[in-house]
Amino acid sequence: MFLIYVSVFLGAIIALALISVYFLLESKIKRKLYAFFVIADLATILILIAGFLILRNNAPTEIVAVFGSVMSVFFMSQLICGGLVIFALICRTIYRKTHKPATFSPTRRRALQWGLFYPLFALATSLYGNRIERLQEVENFFDIPINNLPAELENFKIAQISDVHLGAYFSLDRLEKLLQRIADSKPDLLAITGDIFDDNSINAKAIKIVDSFCDKFKFGIWYCHGNHEHHRGVPSIEAELHKTKIHWLVNSSENVTANLYMLGVDYPPTAPVMSSGGRGNLDEQFYKQKREFLEKALKNVPYDAVCVLLAHHPEFIDDGAEKNIPLTLTGHTHGGQIGFLGLPLLPLFKYTRGMVKIKNSFGYVHVGNGSWFPFRLGCTPEIAYFILKKFV
Repeated sequence: MFLIYVSVFLGAIIALALISVYFLLESKIKRKLYAFFVIADLATILILIAGFLILRNNAPTEIVAVFGSVMSVFFMSQLICGGLVIFALICRTIYRKTHKPATFSPTRRRALQWGLFYPLFALATSLYGNRIERLQEVENFFDIPINNLPAELENFKIAQISDVHLGAYFSLDRLEKLLQRIADSKPDLLAITGDIFDDNSINAKAIKIVDSFCDKFKFGIWYCHGNHEHHRGVPSIEAELHKTKIHWLVNSSENVTANLYMLGVDYPPTAPVMSSGGRGNLDEQFYKQKREFLEKALKNVPYDAVCVLLAHHPEFIDDGAEKNIPLTLTGHTHGGQIGFLGLPLLPLFKYTRGMVKIKNSFGYVHVGNGSWFPFRLGCTPEIAYFILKKFV
């Protein structure tokens, strides 16, 4: 299913590029540019496929970073330009339907005014998404009201990061700066909800860096696996985690302080890449595994404990609410990486971004700190802070 989504996305980019050429340029150079975009897009796609199947574990990080950035700017420029052209065509059509018809002209029908604006704006926006927005972090703060919250847990502050995806698009130096920024804000603990250790050549160093920050948080750093830790080999990652002070939770729980318990669940092998639904028996297995993982995590937790659940897949929010867990922190979706007015442009998950409230339970889908591809627009990486409050 994921490959289908990617194929449709790339096919749409080629179609939008051809639409842009048709309506923005004169006929003399259209055919040459048609051929250029089709050949260039298909060549880039073939390189991507070859890199994924053959070179993904061997290509130098610097080359991957440069190619990924060029590819992202190239594709997103076409996507944004095509979207602008279609929007302009819709506006023009509405205007002509509601005003006196103009004399027919094939040139006027095809060409849009200020044609150079569209590709220039698209290129500038793509460069912004690649070079600026994806490299910034915003801080978001949320109050979490909890019934019967012990007085000593009032204003307890939890920071969350997720989906760092260390490697070509997120360096160890950037990780260290991110952790220092969070430590300077003095939350009581830091929660990391998976997909951080995503490059076997630097995972051991990354774990040491995270470990070096454990003492900078009063109650330490807490972590659960994501699907990319499984891709990279959980046994080797856990062997390094054993040497650290990091609290890593795999279908288990630990008491933090007073009556506060942190729970963490693993990433289910049957989890869908996007949303569940329509997969028949596979969905049933996924739902069953989620329930089993959470039951194991809750096994030694007192019935009256204040629980915070860490899970990589956002559909654990439903399971947390079913068990009356006040707060479930998740990631995985990257918030879609492209948004508009605070909403994901492509909501491919049941829960894609932000806060979910189910009865008295809250769930949060972190937009991530790293990227699937080096581009973010309207979906800035974040540091999320959750302040526990007594329900009034």
